[in-house]
Amino acid sequence: MRLIFLTFCLLISTNTISAGRTIDIPAPPASLAQWYPPVAKRLVWLHNMFKLRRELQAVAEYARLKDQPRMNKWARQFDMHYRKIGEMVPEWKSELDMDGAQRLASATESGDFSAARQAVRKLNQSCRGCHRDYRAIVTLLYRTPDFSKQTINAGPDGKTRYKKHMEMLATEINRIKIAMVDERPKAALNAFNMLSTGINQLAESCANCHKQTRIGKNYFDADLQAMLKKLGSAIQSGDQRQSGMALGEVAVSACSHCHGTHRVLYDLKQLTK
Repeated sequence: MRLIFLTFCLLISTNTISAGRTIDIPAPPASLAQWYPPVAKRLVWLHNMFKLRRELQAVAEYARLKDQPRMNKWARQFDMHYRKIGEMVPEWKSELDMDGAQRLASATESGDFSAARQAVRKLNQSCRGCHRDYRAIVTLLYRTPDFSKQTINAGPDGKTRYKKHMEMLATEINRIKIAMVDERPKAALNAFNMLSTGINQLAESCANCHKQTRIGKNYFDADLQAMLKKLGSAIQSGDQRQSGMALGEVAVSACSHCHGTHRVLYDLKQLTK
């Protein structure tokens, strides 16, 4: 089986010496890609997983309540959706615990509540084993945005690569700090105008996905805009201390918060290509 290699630098606490450690992660079957965007329009695979978890939970709960008709109803639904795994991803058909699924079906049909609960526990263990091997890498490959192909409505031609735009924002943040430390408020203000414009251009791109969240149309809404206004005022007044504090607030809100989710996954995703 093809392996995806991810190398992490582990810091040794006392001497801060980095040591390389390689983690081998099995790649999911290629046929799984058809059940995720952009190939698939609907997340059929993911919703099938949700159904399986819900159905096993229902069987266990009705087994505890000794409600055989409802227990058996949910077990039949589980059996149908469990078999779909092998139909949707043939490479995983042999990995299915069909003996366990049959034990569950027999127990629920006969009303053996103890055997049904035991069968649920065994099947849950089987599910966790597969999730342990594949859930993280599947999320990384198919459920995280690929910023490498995205563009920002900016620049002379109206389209700037996402990475280039991010590098510009980082450059302007440092340019503001450098200029303020060296008492060049005009240069700092020019850099601030570039930063402010660039952040608002980025906001339009974020809104493509974050339509209903507070990131939304205005990119952190009024909070970040207030921080930018505070930063601009501090630069104009020449106040190094206030501008430094305001710049830190902007950097955390406009950069660090989003990087904590998107940047780490983006960098890891690049290692899989």
